Amino acid sequence: MTKVLVLYCSSYGHIETMAGSIAEGARSAGADVTIKRVAETVPLDVAEKAHFKIKQDAPIATVAELADYDAIIVGTGTRFGRMSSQMASFLDQAGGLWERGALNGKVGAEFASTGTQHGGEETTLFSIITNLMYFGMIIVGLPYSHQGQMSSEEIVGGAPYGATTVAGADGSRQPSQIDLAGTFHQGEIVARTAAALGAARG
Repeated sequence: MTKVLVLYCSSYGHIETMAGSIAEGARSAGADVTIKRVAETVPLDVAEKAHFKIKQDAPIATVAELADYDAIIVGTGTRFGRMSSQMASFLDQAGGLWERGALNGKVGAEFASTGTQHGGEETTLFSIITNLMYFGMIIVGLPYSHQGQMSSEEIVGGAPYGATTVAGADGSRQPSQIDLAGTFHQGEIVARTAAALGAARG
């Protein structure tokens, strides 16, 4: 069975919600899915004052375990148009995996959230893609088979590079049904792609 890791960083719960939806999509395509998060690097007192969502069900991931999966889907909120420092710090520790090519040929994918429609969703996705490509991973985005990302009737997330959501400047907007349909679809595609690559390798 194809093994998929959904690896995320979620300060306010938006990415956590999307991670669950992506996992559901991957499971619907027959994958064995694990959801984990990276460690919080912000001091607890600062995180509490900023109203971070401190309690989350997903266990903390280790860098070493990344090599155990056929596909890794990385999700994070944006920070000045790039991935969060928490996720960057985690991936920066993967030099040993990179050096021995442990992730070469595995499937990589990405999803993100921003506070505003023009708050850096695509650049954040690209910052993740850059890391995954350095690891030798095969990138899967969110194609226009997810038609919802083309809607102009409401605020929607989504890009050809990965699923996204707009959280609102105050974080009050939760991922919409269209956004979650995108994450579900991306999870499906990742699982099917990883399974097909596994079958091709014999």
